[in-house]
Amino acid sequence: MQLEFHQVDAFATQPFTGNPAMVYRLDSWLDDALMQQIAAEHNLAETAFVVKEGAAWHIRWFTPTAEVPLCGHATLASAHVLFEVYDEPGEVLDFTCLSGALQVSRAGGKLVLNFPVRRVQPCELRADVEQALGQPVESVLALYEGQGIQELLAILPNEAAVRAFQPDLAAVARLPGLGLLISAPGDEHDFVSRYFAPFIGIDEDPVTGSTHCMLTPYWAQRLDKSRLSALQCSARGGELHCELAGERVKIAGQALLIASGRLFLS
Repeated sequence: MQLEFHQVDAFATQPFTGNPAMVYRLDSWLDDALMQQIAAEHNLAETAFVVKEGAAWHIRWFTPTAEVPLCGHATLASAHVLFEVYDEPGEVLDFTCLSGALQVSRAGGKLVLNFPVRRVQPCELRADVEQALGQPVESVLALYEGQGIQELLAILPNEAAVRAFQPDLAAVARLPGLGLLISAPGDEHDFVSRYFAPFIGIDEDPVTGSTHCMLTPYWAQRLDKSRLSALQCSARGGELHCELAGERVKIAGQALLIASGRLFLS
């Protein structure tokens, strides 16, 4: 069996920036264990698998070690592949996933993700987070889903503090949830961020669309504006254009196809 794959740099305007994702368009689902092995083989932050089910595309995302419920950059990458490689018609793609209905549209040379708002709440883990970060923070918030914490968000005083942070990944991995997000007001953008998820095999994610479902409502309320410019200031870096629209977040960015190939399975 041969499977065609495509590697895309998402939230990027030139090669080797933004966040790389691998995309597989399948005719039917593979075994879960096989998809996890494929993701581990590629060893990118996310490998996306999409299957057409009715009028929508069912999308699933795997890190090298686990399936995740929501991923922005790999959805952007998948839409780019469906539009540009497989010539999907129209200007809008509908997706379904573990987190519900998603949509990606083409507008003004960008792809626009339409994702659900994910609201954070204050939590009582400030001391634990400060110990893991090795520095004081302004506040700690959490995204609660199901029976516990899904993500943690630490607010730092400024962009310089976000850029200078050197993570103790073992300490971060011991915190509850999938990962730790740090954010602060930006110097040239409304806000900046970085995201660390060693617990699920991602030491630092270059650009994370899904975390902006949390960051956008937080900064929209704090800055009293619904349209915000964002920078994820990882080594590769990426710009995101965010808009809070009720209970949805619109996240716009560009994408580039970097490589295509075939996976050979016996």
